Amino acid sequence: MKMKRFKGWRPAVVLLLFFFIWEIIVKKADIPEWLLPAPSTIMTEAITGFGSFSVHLLSTIKLGITGFAIGVGIGLFAAVLLYLLPFVREAVYPFLILSQNIPVIVLAPLLVIWFGFGLLPKMIVITLVCFFPVTIAALDGFKQTSADLKHYMKMAGATKSQLFWKLELPHALPSIFSGIKISATYSVMGAVISEWLGAKSGIGVYMTYASSSFRTDRVFVAIFAIMAISLLFFAAIVLLERILIRWRSKGAN
Repeated sequence: MKMKRFKGWRPAVVLLLFFFIWEIIVKKADIPEWLLPAPSTIMTEAITGFGSFSVHLLSTIKLGITGFAIGVGIGLFAAVLLYLLPFVREAVYPFLILSQNIPVIVLAPLLVIWFGFGLLPKMIVITLVCFFPVTIAALDGFKQTSADLKHYMKMAGATKSQLFWKLELPHALPSIFSGIKISATYSVMGAVISEWLGAKSGIGVYMTYASSSFRTDRVFVAIFAIMAISLLFFAAIVLLERILIRWRSKGAN
C-alpha cells in the first residue's frame, strides 16, 4: 500500500518539475506574456478572474454532463441492437466506422445551418464524440463472453433474453466502463467544440474571447480547466466502476 501511494506522487512531482522549468525559461528568456505566460501568471489570472470564469466553467460542465449522458445512452442502445441483430450489424457497422472519419469541427457549420444556434446542434456534437467508444467497447465485451458459460446456460434452459441479461451484459461491464471512461474525457472536448456554435457562455466562448484579445494567460486557464474537468469526469467513472464491479477486483486478488 505504501509503495502504491509513493508511485502515485510521481506524476505530481514530474508536473511540478515541468512547471518549474517552464517558469525559469520564461523568466530567463524574457518571453512576452502574450506569447507564452509563466505558470505563476496563469495561476494569478485563474485566481483573480475566477469570478467571471466560473460562469463559463459551470456552463461547460452542465453541457458536457448532459451530452455525455445522451451519448452513453445512445452508444449502449446501439451496441445492444447491433449485437442482438447480426444482420443490422453487418449493414450498419461500416457506416459506424465511417462516421468517425469525419472531423466534428467540419460538421459544425452544417449543424448550425440545419438546426440553428440552439441546444440541439451542441448535443449532436457531444453525442457524436461520446457514443462511438461506448458502442465499440460494449460490442467487444459482449463477444468476449465465455462460450462454455453460454453453453451451460443453454443446457439449463436459459432463454436468449436471460442469456443476455444474466451472463453477457454482466461480463461485458468492464469493457463497457472502458468505453465510458474514454467518452467521459471526450465529452468535455465535445462540449468546448459545441460552444463555438454560437453559445453565449462556456469555456469555448471564453477561449475565443481570450485568444482574440491576445490574453494567452486566459487561454491557458481555459486549457487547464478542460484538463481538470476531464480528469474529474474520468475519476468519477472509475469510482463508479469500482462500486458496481466489485467481483472483478476480488477475482483479480
